[in-house]
Amino acid sequence: MDKDEKRQERDFVRISVRNLVEFILREGDLDNRMGGKTDKDAMLLGARIHRKIQRQMGSSYHAEVPLRITVPCGKLDIVVEGRADGIMDEDGKIVIDEIKGILKELESLEDPVPIHLAQAKCYAYIYGNEKQAREVDVQMTYCQMETEEIKRYRQTFSLEDLEAWFLDLVHQYEKWAVFQIEWRKKRNASIKGVEFPFPYREGQRDLVVSVYRSILRKKKLFIQAPTGVGKTIASIFPSVKAVGEGLAEKIFYLTAKTITRTVAEKAFQTLKDQGLAYKVITLTAKEKICFCGKAECNPDACPYAKGHFDRVNDAVYDMLTHTDDMSRSALEEYARRYDVCPFEMSLDLATWVDAVICDYNYVFDPNAHLKRFFGEGGKKEYLFLIDEAHNLVERGRAMYSAFVCKEDFLEVRRIVQKRDEKFCKALSSCNETLLALKRECDRYAVYESVSHIVVRLMNLMTEAERFMEECGDEEVLEKVRDLYFCVRDFLSIHDRLDENYLIYTEIAEDGRFYVRLFCVNPAVCLSEYLNYGVSTVYFSATLLPIGYYKKLLSTETDDYAVYAHTPFPEENRRVLIGMDVTTRYTRRSKEMYRRFAEYIWKTVKARPGNYIAFFPSYQFLEDVYEEFQNLDEKGEVFCVIQDSGMSEEEREEFLAFFEEERTGSLIGFCVMGGIFSEGIDLTEERLIGTWIVGTGLPQVCLERELLKQFFDEKGMNGFDYAYLYPGMNKVLQAAGRVIRTDTDRGMIYLLDDRFCQNHYRSVFPREWRYVTACRVRDVERETAAFWQDA
Repeated sequence: MDKDEKRQERDFVRISVRNLVEFILREGDLDNRMGGKTDKDAMLLGARIHRKIQRQMGSSYHAEVPLRITVPCGKLDIVVEGRADGIMDEDGKIVIDEIKGILKELESLEDPVPIHLAQAKCYAYIYGNEKQAREVDVQMTYCQMETEEIKRYRQTFSLEDLEAWFLDLVHQYEKWAVFQIEWRKKRNASIKGVEFPFPYREGQRDLVVSVYRSILRKKKLFIQAPTGVGKTIASIFPSVKAVGEGLAEKIFYLTAKTITRTVAEKAFQTLKDQGLAYKVITLTAKEKICFCGKAECNPDACPYAKGHFDRVNDAVYDMLTHTDDMSRSALEEYARRYDVCPFEMSLDLATWVDAVICDYNYVFDPNAHLKRFFGEGGKKEYLFLIDEAHNLVERGRAMYSAFVCKEDFLEVRRIVQKRDEKFCKALSSCNETLLALKRECDRYAVYESVSHIVVRLMNLMTEAERFMEECGDEEVLEKVRDLYFCVRDFLSIHDRLDENYLIYTEIAEDGRFYVRLFCVNPAVCLSEYLNYGVSTVYFSATLLPIGYYKKLLSTETDDYAVYAHTPFPEENRRVLIGMDVTTRYTRRSKEMYRRFAEYIWKTVKARPGNYIAFFPSYQFLEDVYEEFQNLDEKGEVFCVIQDSGMSEEEREEFLAFFEEERTGSLIGFCVMGGIFSEGIDLTEERLIGTWIVGTGLPQVCLERELLKQFFDEKGMNGFDYAYLYPGMNKVLQAAGRVIRTDTDRGMIYLLDDRFCQNHYRSVFPREWRYVTACRVRDVERETAAFWQDA
C-alpha cells in the first residue's frame, strides 16, 4: 500500500482559518456593550471595500487566493483552509494582504487587531510553506468604510517562526478534532440500530419516505400535515438516518413556539431510548437563561462575563466529553462550575452537537443568526426542519425589514448636544435629510431609492462609534446605542434591496416620520441561509394554499410538496358555518354581537363542556362577552378571558382551568392569532368545540395595502396574498385546537357568512369536505345531533 492510499484511509477534520483562530485564540471578557461591532462591520460595506482596494493594487496583486494545508496529527489529519484577501510578489518577496473594513476612525487604531493578524499569519505560513520561502511579509490593510481612508501595518516573519506558531495553534485544536472523529463514529454506529419507535399511523410511513427522499435528492419539501399525523417524529427519524448515512452532518429543528420545541426534544429522546447516541441542545433565550437579574453582558455588570473566554473552552470540552445530556439544567451546572455565561456557552456547545433545537432567528435573523454556522467557513451540510412553517412568512418579513425614525435623531441630538459637536452635526445632517423627505410626504410615499440617506447614515455611524468609546455616562450610552443599532440595521438591509422590497416613507398617527425598507417577499433572504443546508423540510398543520408558501419561503421552482393523510375518523369532527352573522365593519351592532353570543349560549345548552371562542379583536371579544353575560343571567357558565398583557404564569393559569374536572361548561374567550390560537394541546374532554368569529383577515392598514398593490402589480391576486391567506391561516390554526388525537370528538363553528363563499372555502383543508351551513336557530339541534351520534 503506497503513501497516498494510507493517507486516504486516515480520518480528517476540516476547519477554516478564521474559525480556527477565533476559536483557539479568543480570551478575556465577554463584553457586548458595543454590539459586537467587528462582526457587524462585515455586514455593511466590507465586501465592496475589499473589491475596490483589490482592484486598485495593480497586476502583481492576486485577490481572493484559496489556500489549504493538511497537518498530520497523531491518528488524524487536520485540514486548514481559507482565502487570502491578497497576495503580492514584490521583487521575489511574498506579501500577504489582509483587508478589514471598519467604522471607527483610523487614528484610534494603534495596532492591528490580534485576531485579524492571526488570520494573516496563517495565510502567510500556508503560502510561504507552499512556495518554500524563507520569510513572508504580512500586511494589514484597514479601511475606514465611510471615508475610505486606508491605514496599513506591515511585519516580516521568518517561515521558521510562522511554522512553530501555526503548528502550535493547530495542535491546540487537535483534542477537539479527535473528539469530533470519535464521537461521529460512535453516533453513526448507534444510528444503524434505530427503528421507527411507533406503529406507523395511516400515511405516516409515506411521510417518512418523502422526507428521506427529499434529503437524498437535496430538495426542499413542503408538508401540509393535519394535527395527529406525527409529523415531528416523521421528520426527525429519517433525518437522523440520513445523518448516519453521511448525507448530512447536523440537524437544525427550527420553530417559533416553545411548546413545539418540547415535542421535538421528546422525539429525540424517544430515539435515544433505543440506544441512539446523539447530542441535542435546545437554545434558550438569553433573558431566560441568564444567571443575573438583567442580561447585561459586560464584565462590570456580570461576574460570569469577566474572563468568560479564558474559561469557556474548558467548560465546553468537559461537558462534551463527560455527558450526552445537553439539557438546560446540565448546561447551567457546567456554566456555574466554570463561572461562564450559560447562554454563550450554549452557542459554543451548538457547534459540536448533532442537533440544535432553536427559534427561527438563530438561523435567519441577520442580527442574531449563528455566524459560526452561517458565516464565512460555515459548512454546507445541514438539515433544516422548520416546524410551524406558516409563521416564517411574517417572521421573515420582520427580520429582513428595517426603518429609521426622524424623531429618534432629534432625541439623541438633544441628549448629546452639549457633549460632542461632531456627533451633533452628524445627527443634524440626518435629521435635515429626513425632514426634506417628510415635506414630500402626505400620509405615505413610495420611493425607488433612498441611497442619498445612506451616505449621511454612514457618517453618523462613524461618529457614534467614536462617541460610544469616549462617553462614560451609561444612561446617555443606552439611548445612543438604540439609535446606533437601528441605523446599523437599516444600512445592512439597504445592502439587500432588490425587487422583493418596497421603500416607503410614512407619517404615523402620532406624527412620527419613518423611512421603511419593507421586505415583501422574504424568500431570497431566507435562501441565503438555507443554501447552507443539504435539504429543508417545511411542515405545518396549516400550510395552505401550498403555492402561497412556496412563493414566499423558497426561490426554487421544483420543490416537493406532500399533503399528509389525516388519521382522524371523519365522523369525529363537525364543521358548521353560521350564515346569519358577520364581522364586517358596516354590519357591526349590538344586535349582531347578541347573535354571536346566542350561538355560544345555545351550543353549551345543547352540550355542556369545555370550549374556546376566538374573536378578531379584544374589543369585539368584550362586546360579545357582555351580551353573553346577559344571556347567562344565573352565571351557569364559567368564563375565562384572555388579557392582552398576560405573563407566562398567567397563561399557564388560564390553560389550567381546562385541565380541571367540572360538571358545567367552561368557555375561554380569546383573540384569534393570539397565544392560545396555536401551539396549545387540549385533548379529549379538555376541549370539545370552538367558535371562530370572523375570517381572521388582517386589519386594513398601509402595510397590508402596499402588500396588496405589490402582488397585484406582479400579476397575482393581491387581496389573497395580503389578506385572505394570512387570515385563513389564523382560522385554521384556531380550528386545529379541537381535534388533537384520533379518539377526540369536537365541533368547529365558523361564524361569518363569508365562509360560505367559494373564495374562502377554497382554502379549507381536505378534511373539511362536509361542511354544514346553519342559522342561530339551528345550533341546538345540530349540536345535539352530533353528540347523540357519539
